[in-house]
This record gives sequence, structure tokens and C-alpha cells, in this order.
Amino acid sequence: MAILTTTPGTRLSNDEILRYSRHLIMPEVGMNGQLKLKQAKVLTIGAGGLGAPLALYLAAAGVGKLGIVDFDVVDFTNLQRQIIHGTSDVGRPKLHSASETIAEINPNVEVVAHETRLTSENALDILKDYDVIADGTDNFPTRYLVNDACVLLGKPNVYGSIFRFEGQASVFYAREGPCYRCLYPEPPPPGLVPSCAEGGVLGVLPGIIGCIQALETIKLIIGQGQPLIGRLLLFDALHLKFRELKLRKNPECPVCGAHPRGRPHRPRHGAGDFGARSEADDGRREALRAGGRPRAPRIPDLQYPGLEAHPARRDPAAHARAQFCRRNRRPLPLRAAQRASSGLSNEGGLP
Repeated sequence: MAILTTTPGTRLSNDEILRYSRHLIMPEVGMNGQLKLKQAKVLTIGAGGLGAPLALYLAAAGVGKLGIVDFDVVDFTNLQRQIIHGTSDVGRPKLHSASETIAEINPNVEVVAHETRLTSENALDILKDYDVIADGTDNFPTRYLVNDACVLLGKPNVYGSIFRFEGQASVFYAREGPCYRCLYPEPPPPGLVPSCAEGGVLGVLPGIIGCIQALETIKLIIGQGQPLIGRLLLFDALHLKFRELKLRKNPECPVCGAHPRGRPHRPRHGAGDFGARSEADDGRREALRAGGRPRAPRIPDLQYPGLEAHPARRDPAAHARAQFCRRNRRPLPLRAAQRASSGLSNEGGLP
């Protein structure tokens, strides 16, 4: 698994050495791992239920540059689970509240606020400068948009979703395994799935799943452990059970498959730093070798219905063929796959 490399000359200050001392004494992290965290650039999509614990723990861990995409304001109904905001923040932009809280936790972190709606026009420009993307969105069009942009740019996408008492987490990284569209090729029809506002969510649940996302992000940065690539983690809070499903890359995937729509080349698999060899790089090399102009990457010609409105917010269970039994890798029966996926939606800060 590719990891980030440290830049010569980067050092920790005496205050940082004291702050991260519990990391530094761990052989799996140490000085080298902490320097990787300091140099890492992570983008969180949303500052809501999942984005709140995710951003807090990444900042506390020492991630050097933390970007946040959100354009919503704090509401009283957010305070039950979005712990990065307080009562005095109600009515304020979530980005302002989140930035102040992060600065209080760790002033060494550079917070980059992207106070805008993520669209197919700006997604590539916003995501391109970050090493890891952590998806804390709460709607399907943005979730599919983030996935497609990550595939195009060669970025790992740390995914989480929640609903009521259940949660999911995975890492979608097309160079090493499946992407989100391999699991769910198309969004469900609008209106099919209840939102958290309609179905509810246990306040502590996004904290659990958001912390798992933060953990996976840190593992990717320091290059330790086995990330959730090709694995879907299912959490049942009522019975306190974790289950795992193996995910297989779909050769017919419209984004990362053998013949992706809107993009002529497959993503490359192999070693290298995150984002070091993206499809954009390959296209530029080929165009330059042919004596032409570099080909700019673009979002595939796929539909993002309702991107400017309130879309459905639940994973479709109909695409069960991408879910496999962990023990014998047989495809799960449709009912079992539906049970595994039922009711789950992201809960971030993007309405």
C-alpha cells in the first residue's frame, strides 16, 4: 500500500513534540509517522454529524492541512450529534464554528474553508490539492460526485454512512480496489429513502463512524495496518456488533471499470504516493508524447440528479451483486444484502 513520504527539512517544534508525545513513543507512528501527519493534506466533505468527529480527531492527531467543504449554518437540531458546534453557534456558518473549534484544539493545523456547494464544475479543482478525501456528506448526488472525482484524481475516498442505529465505513481507492460505484452503480430514485430528519439517528452513532473514518485516514497517511480497501464494515449499535463484507471491483463500473464513461483510460494500480500518478497525469503524458496539448481531466458524463436540490439519502440495496460473504466469498442473497445496506445514509453538513 502506497504511503505519503516526508519532505526533508520538516521538523516538529518543541511544543509539537510535547503535544504528540503519546504518538511519538509508538513504534507504528514515531517521528516519521508524525511528520507525515504534519505534511498531510486532508479534505473533509461536510462539517456535520460525520465531519465533526472526523475533523476534531484529525486536527488533534496533527494533520497539517485540513480542508472543509460546507455551506450550511448551525441549527438547534444539529447539536444532538454535531459536537464541533455549540449552542452559541446556532445561526452561524458551520465553517466558522468548526474553524474556531479546531484552532482551539490544535492551533498548528491550517484550516482551509471551502464555503461552497460541491458541484461537477468545481469538484476537481477543490479536491486536487489534497492527499486523502473523507466523505461526510448527507446526500447521494454529492456522494457520487466525490467518488467520481476521487477516481479521476487518483485519491483515496474514506467513506462513512449512518442511519438510526446502523453505520457503514469503507475506503474506496480505485487503484487498489473498488470504488463506490462498484458497490452501488447508480443512485436510488429521489424520494425513495428517508433522510435522518425523517428517520432519525442516534446522536452517538456518527461519533463512532466518524472516528472510524478518522482512524482509516490516519492509517493511510502513516502507512500502517490494513485499510478498509475492498471491505465494507457494518456496525449495529443496538446489538453492538461489527460485521465485514468483502467488496469486489466491478469490471463494468461506469467510472473505474474496463470501459468507463467519459474517460478513456483505466486507473493505474501500483505503488506511488497518493495522487502522484493520476489519470490526469497519464493523459498529459500521452498528449505531450503525441505533440498535442495536455488533456484536462473532467467529471465523467454521468447523471447527478438533484445536485441543486434535496435528493434521496439512502444507499440502494438492489445492487447486491457487489457484496460478498466474508467466509466463502459467495454473493450474498438479495435479502441479506438489503438487510446489510438498509436504511443507511450519510449525515454530514451538506443539505
